[in-house]
Amino acid sequence: MTKREMYETLVNFLFGNDAFVADMGAGLAEEIIDKLAAERDRLSRPSTADRKPTATQIENEGFRAAILDALGTISEPVTIKGLVEICSDISELSNQRITHLLTALRKEGKVKRTYIKKVAYFELGQDEAYTAEAEAE
Repeated sequence: MTKREMYETLVNFLFGNDAFVADMGAGLAEEIIDKLAAERDRLSRPSTADRKPTATQIENEGFRAAILDALGTISEPVTIKGLVEICSDISELSNQRITHLLTALRKEGKVKRTYIKKVAYFELGQDEAYTAEAEAE
């Protein structure tokens, strides 16, 4: 049962329940029913898809562009440490955040990850393995 269905059931039950109205008093019962109906209606409305990006999302777009620019200047794949050395814009970021940004770029098909002796290397290109994993899910 969804929340909307639960509120709908409660409103219908309480609205037709004379004992509830008598026990609570007409004014209080009506207020409770009105609040439940308002919550039911709020849950029925679709969420707005036109939300503004957050400050972090905007900041991440700049970092992702810097990463792509840095990867465009190299001829061989690099580790995260090597990427930080050639891209000063991301030098203050943690490895976890850089990994998150690289994963997002992999999802978009802009960055390729390869493993050499259990170490991840990144370069421009589409990651075939990631595409296959995404299609399998």
